[in-house]
Amino acid sequence: MARVSSIIIYPDRDQPGQTLETSYVSPEGLDGDRRKKSPVHLVAVENYIDFHPRANLVVDIGTDELHGLVGHRLRIGNTELEVTGLAGDCPGVYAEVALAGDVSVGDEVLVGVPPQ
Repeated sequence: MARVSSIIIYPDRDQPGQTLETSYVSPEGLDGDRRKKSPVHLVAVENYIDFHPRANLVVDIGTDELHGLVGHRLRIGNTELEVTGLAGDCPGVYAEVALAGDVSVGDEVLVGVPPQ
């Protein structure tokens, strides 16, 4: 079972991220985060340790398993995310916010079936 191991926001360009225990996730992304290519960027913990991408949610899941979630809906805390694609030139995946809500470190990542 995958869980959120870190939550990070990047309010200012070219500045280090701020680690949070809980964050509200609106359709635009995590509160206080500057807007990027996608509202939410998720990364596997192994890639965060190795590459330090500017991801918002670090999850304790393998990279291949995370990439396999493209097209699926995730429930994390009381937030629902639609994983839309690979993050491109950095590790992880991008997600749109299907249902706004709170996400906390330790929340389980529940995977739904892909939409038909």
